[in-house]
Amino acid sequence: MRNLKNWLVVVMFISTSAVFAQTKLTGKIVDETNQPLPGATVVLQGTQTGASSDFDGNFTFETSNTSGTIAVSFVGYQTKMLTFSGNKNFGTIALVPSAESLDEIVITATSFAIDRKTPVAVSTIKADVIEHKLGSQEFPEILKSTPGVYATKQGGGFGDGELLLRGFNSENVAVLINGVPVNDMENGRVYWSNWAGLADVTSAMQVQRGLGASKVAVPSIGGTVNILSKTTDIEKGGSIISAVGNDGYQKYGATVSTGLLDNGLAATISAAKTKGNGYVDGTEFEGYNYFVNISKQLGDNHKLSLTSFGAPQRHGQRQSRSLISTYRNAESGIKFNPDWGIKNGSVVHVEDNFYHKSQTSLNHYWTINDKSNLSTALYASWGTGGGGGKAGNELLFNQRIGGNDQPIDLDNIVAINRERGALGSEAYLRASRNDHEWFGLLSTFKTDLNDNLVFIGGIDLRTYTGSHFSEVTDLLGGDFAYDNSNENNPHAALQVGDKRSYYNDGEVGWQGLFTQLEYNADNLSTFISVAASNTSYKRIDYFNYLDSDPLQTTDKYDFFGYSVKGGANYNINEEHNVFANIGYFEKAPIFRSVFVGYDNENINADAENEKIFSAELGYGFRGENFAANVNIYRTEWNDRTLTVPFQNLDGTSGTANILGVNALHQGIELDFMYKASDKLTLTGMLSLGDWTWQNDIEGVEIFNEDQVKEDEVNLFIAGLKVSGAAQTTAALGLNYELMDKTYFTVDYNYFADLYARFDPRDRGTPGAAQAWNLPDYATFDMSLRHGFKIGDLDTTLTARMNNVFDTQYISVADDRGNSTAETAEVWYGYGRTFNISAKIKF
Repeated sequence: MRNLKNWLVVVMFISTSAVFAQTKLTGKIVDETNQPLPGATVVLQGTQTGASSDFDGNFTFETSNTSGTIAVSFVGYQTKMLTFSGNKNFGTIALVPSAESLDEIVITATSFAIDRKTPVAVSTIKADVIEHKLGSQEFPEILKSTPGVYATKQGGGFGDGELLLRGFNSENVAVLINGVPVNDMENGRVYWSNWAGLADVTSAMQVQRGLGASKVAVPSIGGTVNILSKTTDIEKGGSIISAVGNDGYQKYGATVSTGLLDNGLAATISAAKTKGNGYVDGTEFEGYNYFVNISKQLGDNHKLSLTSFGAPQRHGQRQSRSLISTYRNAESGIKFNPDWGIKNGSVVHVEDNFYHKSQTSLNHYWTINDKSNLSTALYASWGTGGGGGKAGNELLFNQRIGGNDQPIDLDNIVAINRERGALGSEAYLRASRNDHEWFGLLSTFKTDLNDNLVFIGGIDLRTYTGSHFSEVTDLLGGDFAYDNSNENNPHAALQVGDKRSYYNDGEVGWQGLFTQLEYNADNLSTFISVAASNTSYKRIDYFNYLDSDPLQTTDKYDFFGYSVKGGANYNINEEHNVFANIGYFEKAPIFRSVFVGYDNENINADAENEKIFSAELGYGFRGENFAANVNIYRTEWNDRTLTVPFQNLDGTSGTANILGVNALHQGIELDFMYKASDKLTLTGMLSLGDWTWQNDIEGVEIFNEDQVKEDEVNLFIAGLKVSGAAQTTAALGLNYELMDKTYFTVDYNYFADLYARFDPRDRGTPGAAQAWNLPDYATFDMSLRHGFKIGDLDTTLTARMNNVFDTQYISVADDRGNSTAETAEVWYGYGRTFNISAKIKF
């Protein structure tokens, strides 16, 4: 018995020792500029044990293994392998940028640029910077301190922001999410309200100016914005967020992750709700966003990942610009919005936006052998929604409750419509719907031909159907609305939800091939890339043609596009590098360039490809405490299609469809980062652009908002400055660590040489004046972030104030008449706003 007791004591001692003999591993993970990398992953090789770094780059975890190897990785960086024996503090672990760092199922290797290797001008914003600086701003605004970028809130509604890059709008800036293109298949635009919650799940965001590093067959003229979403977390846990701000802003959300389970399965779910009254009058909003990722490791060589995300939302809009004098005399000042009203005591958004675009992808990553891999994404996107507006006798919407700066008197319209009785509504509300379904396959094969040569090739297949129609949303007291625009029902008495004015589908097909050959030896990195695509368009018009009319469905029209680009980067030494790139694109015309008259008869079957030539030179410096980049660029763009919207004096709107425009964009850009001390970091940039239209155009067609042709004009715009984006921008930033896990930041942004958009109806004679040059302006933003513990839970509080000095500035303007401040119609930017948020990790 005594021997048995002794043996039990020995067994208990050994078992206890095994339980409590934990090896503790710690360290700090930084990037190539010695900045912390929050969210970097640390995994013990051969196990599912690991941790993620906090927002200071620090990590700590314990393991029962007394020795082994850890793998340290982060999006866009080479994985670093480190060994240990017993407790170990690894100190500072510096990761090196690399496109091949991701063992993930996103196609980032085809589109992520690498510092001192990829020969393009690039800026990368990591998740902690987004979390720290975004606050309640629009997602594109996080990039406003990036060279060549101009980001605005446009009319000021939730998600209505716009991003312009080197003077090019979103139609000509490729936006990729996990390497998958999201620009609209018909017109190339990106609607940021569709991605309003994307910031919550972004691990990194990269802006590549000019040619870009994307190998996908989407010629990016202004540049490429590549957004990498988070995948599954290595650690089990999650976080809860809460935020409040000016004008009733509220946000609540949570993220939960299973961590990497023993069976190789991992899942992450994130969801949030955002609502508020809006800074601008009549722009109340409510939005939701969700993100789901489920991944499964299948042996050593295969991994599957399913990702789905979206952001359904509804918000009031300010679509109409006003005279400066109107804002000055308005009770609400720069918040004045003429596009909302009151009905029965409640706010009604006459102009609004409602949309839900989901994107779901199934990704497969296959490590074929040590030299080759194949990554494939099969994706689908569904979109439903549109934007609201006026219909019928729009002059009735000019009746307001009190003065001209007050809300629209919708009760007056209700009374008029009720008196009309059997005549139906004289004025009512409608929505312009743009629903779509989009399916695609993107597959990339990569292989090392030898120690220096890498071949990359792939296919990009897409099919898209967009459904466009106008529908009745509110009869405003009437029994019906009369509509005679449908040939199949020419005397329709419409109810809410019925289609009106127009109804057509656009079918787009895309078949693309891309190849790239990379040569890397010592300090030299070069590439040559060739891509080709066939774009097909087909139009089905359900209103302008009888169902029995063969004209209701057009033939399919194919357009071949291609791109050839190449570049080289040479690292002179560890500090200095130079790069150059050059490329030529022929981009297929957009849908509207082919079907120019909103019908199936005026078809431009031989529409010209848009032709783009671009070249760039750059220099970089990477010192111990100082890093800088400077580059010059020149982009020539010929046979461009330009759609110019305009606003009539009665509040109605229209568009001009302009074909064959030539433009020249050229400039110089500089950015730097200086780590003055362990606690103080300074950043800055300067961007000087010169962007002009190069030719005059004849026979420009003018359409009203119901897609009816009203006029045809000539345009004399040669020498006119490209509008919409500040051609001179500058920024200075300061980030100071006040104490452990407490940071204070200041950002100064300056904008100049911003020109008003020309009105196509006022450019019909030679020698017209230059477009109005808006006043220069500057803003200051500040934030304070403090990290601490609530028990064992990491907690972060962030307070942010934008436009600290409440500067009044005009961010967007339209020329009217004589190109002066007195006649221009404008939108003001936001005044002072604030946001306070809390995040608790568990």
